[in-house]
Amino acid sequence: MSTYLYRLARFAFEHRRRMLALWLVLAVATIVIATASGGKTNDNFTIPGTESQRAADLLTKKLPALSGGQAQVVFSVKGGTVLTGPTQKAGIEAAVADLRKVPQVVSVSDPFTGNAVSSTGQVGLTSVQFSVQPTDVKDSTLDAVKAAVVPAQNAGVEVNYSGSAYPGWRTVPSELPELIGIVVAFVILLVTFGALVTAGLPIITAVIGVIVTLMGVTAVAAVINIASASTTVALMLGLSCGIDYGVFILYRHRNNLLTGMSVEDSVALAVGTAGSSVVFAALTVIIALCGLSVVGIPFLTVMGLAAAAAVLVALLIALTLLPAMLGFAGPRIAKFINSPLRPGHHEAVARTSANRPERTFGASWARFVVRYRIPVLVLGVALLGVLAIPAASLQLGLPSGSSKPTSDTQRKAYDLTTAGFGAGFNGPLLVVADGVTSSSVTDQMAATLRQLPGVVSATPVAAQNGVSVIKVIPSTGPNDPATATLVHRIRDDRGTVEGTTGATILVGGTTASNIDVSAKLSSALPVFLAVVVGLAFILLTFAFRTILVPIKSIIGFLLSVSAAFGAQVAMFQWGWGRHVFGVTPSETISFLPILMLAIIFGLSSDYEVFVVSRIKEDFTRTGDARGAVARGTGLSARVVTAAALIMFSIFVAFMFTTDPTIKAIGFSFAVGVFLDAFVVRLALVPATMAIVRAKLWYHPQWFAKYIPDPDIEGERLQAQRDAAIAAAAATTGPGQD
Repeated sequence: MSTYLYRLARFAFEHRRRMLALWLVLAVATIVIATASGGKTNDNFTIPGTESQRAADLLTKKLPALSGGQAQVVFSVKGGTVLTGPTQKAGIEAAVADLRKVPQVVSVSDPFTGNAVSSTGQVGLTSVQFSVQPTDVKDSTLDAVKAAVVPAQNAGVEVNYSGSAYPGWRTVPSELPELIGIVVAFVILLVTFGALVTAGLPIITAVIGVIVTLMGVTAVAAVINIASASTTVALMLGLSCGIDYGVFILYRHRNNLLTGMSVEDSVALAVGTAGSSVVFAALTVIIALCGLSVVGIPFLTVMGLAAAAAVLVALLIALTLLPAMLGFAGPRIAKFINSPLRPGHHEAVARTSANRPERTFGASWARFVVRYRIPVLVLGVALLGVLAIPAASLQLGLPSGSSKPTSDTQRKAYDLTTAGFGAGFNGPLLVVADGVTSSSVTDQMAATLRQLPGVVSATPVAAQNGVSVIKVIPSTGPNDPATATLVHRIRDDRGTVEGTTGATILVGGTTASNIDVSAKLSSALPVFLAVVVGLAFILLTFAFRTILVPIKSIIGFLLSVSAAFGAQVAMFQWGWGRHVFGVTPSETISFLPILMLAIIFGLSSDYEVFVVSRIKEDFTRTGDARGAVARGTGLSARVVTAAALIMFSIFVAFMFTTDPTIKAIGFSFAVGVFLDAFVVRLALVPATMAIVRAKLWYHPQWFAKYIPDPDIEGERLQAQRDAAIAAAAATTGPGQD
């Protein structure tokens, strides 16, 4: 592999103008296609194979009036005022009448005639049913809803909203996290390399890759459903991996230059050696992301494939565009900033790293780890174990109004509804009965449902084409485990509800759908782990030609991801980060664990490959197992630190959003990357390898015979170059040019 990458890099270097033009044309083409296609991401959400999805499909087919989006309008007053006062009641009734005139609205309930005013008289609920799915509700419709409730507001009534579609539910993503991440990445690279050109190149190439990916995803969104969160995850990984891969190659290239190598030879050799590690690292990430397909939930499948595409583009950029850009940069890569406070400092550090790597801080750290390998291993495992303890309390669910900031209208609506009626009114269940022959059949089933423990009320709300819908209000909130128990009780004992009516029932609605998603994700987790870890194990075994290195890598990943789960539960579920992050304690988002497993596993394999490839390179050359651990870790410590800090900073930047879901994702990824890079890969991995020594590289003879050697460390490439140089010297002869 190293030889092919060497040739590819030399080709890109020699034809750098064409290579740059090719990528710029591709970026412009994807922008034009995305704009012309009119593609947009959306939040259409389906979970094939679940009962709640079958209920939704049945409603769409036979009772479309109840298959669209819904908004719950919460009217409230404070003090001694009540909604039944003449002024307030007139304002609300006018608002209800205006809501019924809004386009795309098929029905609006009256809180006064529908027994939807709280016992205190200060909270009232109105349900607005739309004729289309939430993502198809027009902005003009939501604006009309907001205008329709003005009479109630003029009467001194406060109005808040919740549901699947309501005024203000669509949020425009902020570019601030990306800008913060890029600025921080530039600062880190400036400190790492001490050169403006060197710090800027990986960011420029990564941004080009991100543009190509995001515009490509947008174009594809014109023909298939792509969740909005897919672009966020693709952006996170495309930007961070793009910079990381560029840094790893660039660091090797600059060291080559500082040892006296020509620019062209240095670029080709850097891609041939470090590029091999980048290829295997990227392939591991791609496998992990594509593994999301085994879950069987379309939006997660698309999210994983979009993110995998971002990583693939980042890989191609690093292997083709970066060598071309390095050709344009020439020797300026080794031109350092001359700080007036510390003249020549950056150049001195860089030359020491290239020519005397044993004198760097990374080398000192590596020698420390190797010397105190057993205490380091024990303390590192203990630290990760303690951090992982809260993970035992992991509770899954999908975001509800209770997790929003207190200033958010959905949170206000949730709290008012809970105070006025009970938490269950925030997450009603829809029991859909098919084969109903008369209203008495529906009434009979509703009466049976009212007798179940945990049911506050069961009310028939609509009937058409032999299908009727009963709204069941639980006594507990939408993410309370007791509500899930109620859903399973109805499903498991559906024969009692159906009785002798001849009808069949399905339990659906948003709350039941969320419960089904959590259950499906939990059941898919073992399969996902087996597939992803198995494929990655094969890939890493092929790369390093040993079984023990992949096993060690997987164990390290499990430690770091468990600690990241624990930190996430403590901060967001237990509420330790309430004041730090401005979030309300709530359940862990149901798709976060499997997303974390995919992404952190892939990224942890990145750092594993970066560190272990340098160790194997040294061991292959010297045969000194323990010394190779110290020297290889020392050589990779600086670049892995820079790469991990960049990845960490980009994930942290996403915590500056107001969305608690994005905050939780950013925090979890940031903690996982930090722990995996600094505790596992730069401490536990070298400590373990120093303990096991040469036995770590054992592989059976049949393996060496039948499995090709990818030459990830570039040993054969280096041997070929040395032979070519020797042959050239012999041909030239002494004293000749």
